[in-house]
Amino acid sequence: MAEQPPHIVIVGGGFAGIATLKALKDAPVRVTLIDRHIYNMFQPLMYQVATGGLNAGDVTYFLRSLRTQQPNSNFQHGLLKHIDVDGKTIELADGEIIAFDALVLANGVNTNYFGTPGAKEYAKSMYSRSQALRIRDELFTQLEKAAVREDTTEVRVVIVGGGATGVEMAGALAELRDQALVVAYPEIDRKSITITLVHRSAELLKPFAPRLRRYAAASLRKRGVDLRLNTGVEEVLPNGVKVNDGEVIPAELVIWATGVTAHGEVSGWGLEQGQGGRILVGSDLRVKGTDSVFAVGDIALSPKPLEQLAQPALQGGAHVAEQILRVLAGKPTKAFKYHDRGTMATIGRHAAVAQLRGGILLTGIPAWYTWIVIHIYSLLGNSNRITTMAHFISRYAWFAYRKAVPIVGDVRPVRKNGDRIEEIAATTDARG
Repeated sequence: MAEQPPHIVIVGGGFAGIATLKALKDAPVRVTLIDRHIYNMFQPLMYQVATGGLNAGDVTYFLRSLRTQQPNSNFQHGLLKHIDVDGKTIELADGEIIAFDALVLANGVNTNYFGTPGAKEYAKSMYSRSQALRIRDELFTQLEKAAVREDTTEVRVVIVGGGATGVEMAGALAELRDQALVVAYPEIDRKSITITLVHRSAELLKPFAPRLRRYAAASLRKRGVDLRLNTGVEEVLPNGVKVNDGEVIPAELVIWATGVTAHGEVSGWGLEQGQGGRILVGSDLRVKGTDSVFAVGDIALSPKPLEQLAQPALQGGAHVAEQILRVLAGKPTKAFKYHDRGTMATIGRHAAVAQLRGGILLTGIPAWYTWIVIHIYSLLGNSNRITTMAHFISRYAWFAYRKAVPIVGDVRPVRKNGDRIEEIAATTDARG
């Protein structure tokens, strides 16, 4: 019987995990990708799904499809429960034991509520497909209520967090209110749809240059977003948020767009963890105290911490693949060197900020078109690229801009007595 090639197990099908897998395409190894979901959700465009700009399927990629382009890879749906570092095996939640020659932990992170009372119960986060759909469903449910004056004539949204996710969500909601909803909901006074962004710091978009931060804040204010800077959220209530000066900002929908932490199961893996529960790694991205276990992407905390963005995950994945092959060949590993290619965020049509390699700073239309091209190119699969481009054209092209109809959420159906069904989680989760 022929000897089996080395088995590489990758846990997590996000940017880092897929980058690692693809970098091993031509290597003489077997690769198994394990993820709790059967799909990859393109995180940078999640807010577009939540605000009705894109269908979830436009930015979702079936992970089993990776096998069609990479014969040495396989996908398995599962959740990692335990790691036996010495025995080189892992145990999944269903009890299955899988042996490995090298293990890559790229399972990403989850929402961090920082112990804020009521946040987990009443705020909506956006770290999975089902969560994005739940925001969209709740948004359109509140719009329908306001249209028929069921409970209120107002739709007030509070976004907590002034990073890229919070800024992009606020901009998209403002654009939705000022363009598509004017035609779709003439019954609702535009002034009664309010968007408030609460941010603990004095400036938005901390990783960006000061000029870009100022541009983002000015663009949001121009679009009618109420910025509450230097303001922390002390408690999330069923009908709003209580901030650090005691004021209660009313809201029908609270979106939590700040802070990340490791998934709960990571603490049971027996690995050393640091800030936010992230796994401590050396300069080569190998998990401390191990020889053949690596961590990469958001879950990894390196000696020189990297921003939790797509580029460090992509480059880190390729680096880990190279180091695995070096370890298998008996060669020493090399330190990871990150090449900053820049970062960007969009506020709305013809408004974005981009901080590119070489210190190039872009705002407005040039940054916006750069953002579109890079994000469409970065999607997995030609089908996703084509459908996303089609939706962007239908939403942003000059001939459709002010008449673009959003992709509607699943509004709670009306029962015979006129009430709406209260619970929508089951239907939303079934789709997510």
